[in-house]
Amino acid sequence: MNLQILGFKGEIDSVGDTLDKINSIKKDSQIIQLLNSDAIAGKRHVLHGVNQAFLAFERNENLANDLSVEICLRCSAQRQISKAFDLLGLKEGPMNLCAILIDCGDYTEELSQLFASDESVLLPDVEKLKKIYSINDDELEILDVEDIIIDRITRLIADY
Repeated sequence: MNLQILGFKGEIDSVGDTLDKINSIKKDSQIIQLLNSDAIAGKRHVLHGVNQAFLAFERNENLANDLSVEICLRCSAQRQISKAFDLLGLKEGPMNLCAILIDCGDYTEELSQLFASDESVLLPDVEKLKKIYSINDDELEILDVEDIIIDRITRLIADY
């Protein structure tokens, strides 16, 4: 598997149109998943979510029928698709985006025509993440925010 995790800033005029443009870039077996990077705690967070999504399909423990949706579920540490999309889905207006490219060529140029490349959006904003994932200060005394979210992703399997 060839995995790229890229950061972008963009303006989403229409979620449907944006998804259509993304789908026109990729080939059939490729995945380009866009997530709200405000709810991403870093590249390890995304890598763990993607790994868990693949493992879920291998074990027939997937919660979604589509690998892209499973990635969103796992990265959000949620079991319900609607909650996962509330946290990580695209919304109209200005957005910080995490682009996950699986088995794709170099689509940086194509994506840069739609959005402005900005890796800083992948850096965790601890205060935002505390609110999004209901993380309390006691948890943060033990683990950093990225490890807390990774732990929650892992527990999706244990609680299955």
